[in-house]
Amino acid sequence: MNAPPDLPVLVRRFLAEDLGRGDITSETTVDRSARASGRFVAREVLVVSGLEAARAVFGEVDSEVRFTALVDEGETAREKVVLAQVEGPARSILAAERVALNLLMRLCGVATLTRRYVEAVEGTGAAITDTRKTTPGLRALEKAAVRAGGGTNHRSGLDDGVLIKDNHLTLAGGVTEAVRRARTGVPHLLKVEVEVEDLEQLREALDTGADAILLDNMTPEEVRSAVELVRRRDPGVLIEVSGGIDLETVRSYAGAGPDLISVGALTHSAPAADIALEVEPC
Repeated sequence: MNAPPDLPVLVRRFLAEDLGRGDITSETTVDRSARASGRFVAREVLVVSGLEAARAVFGEVDSEVRFTALVDEGETAREKVVLAQVEGPARSILAAERVALNLLMRLCGVATLTRRYVEAVEGTGAAITDTRKTTPGLRALEKAAVRAGGGTNHRSGLDDGVLIKDNHLTLAGGVTEAVRRARTGVPHLLKVEVEVEDLEQLREALDTGADAILLDNMTPEEVRSAVELVRRRDPGVLIEVSGGIDLETVRSYAGAGPDLISVGALTHSAPAADIALEVEPC
């Protein structure tokens, strides 16, 4: 995982929320001189992501804690596999435990769900990509988890590209005017993508010279017709599909021929992976 540059800042915020003025329980029940070791153990099959974030948590709490990753980012870990080990002052390990686990469970969950979507469309030629429907503060980490699961990343933020959606179309006065304004307002190297909901809007978007099309809330049959239209008119236009797609339907959409399938559920609905930190004195 490529850790985001602001990871130390994020970790300090997370620890401030959980640790506050100190770990009262550990400080009153565990000797200051006590040392411990711990193992992060997978309790289910999962795809690994977030070990660097967990490492950063322990390092922020106490530089004496040694964190050793035993698996690689993107690796599939079976139940009971040890993902990482920690060793150092017992109080420090306990103080960092919850934040480190929360991050690791969350990010492994995103990577695991992403892998399921990627496997579901295998062989179709369609790629699975994420959206901006991420947890505030965790976007960079969650997008790294999507990559670990085999998916690709969409925009990192609103400053990352032009995607004209339904509300933009309403406020700009339609597809043609929205694309015209985008073309005159952004650098020529920046692609312009337009969200459309029917073939009429699609034709208008193609007439305006949009670089990419987002087919929103269409059925697989409607997507197939739209893809055929785009390929006839301009084979170079990238086609993305989004809206209400789940694991049961994603292969049907992929089979309709789009380049990308964006799935908000990768980050807004991924269940946390089941991981435990087992600690013992040493």
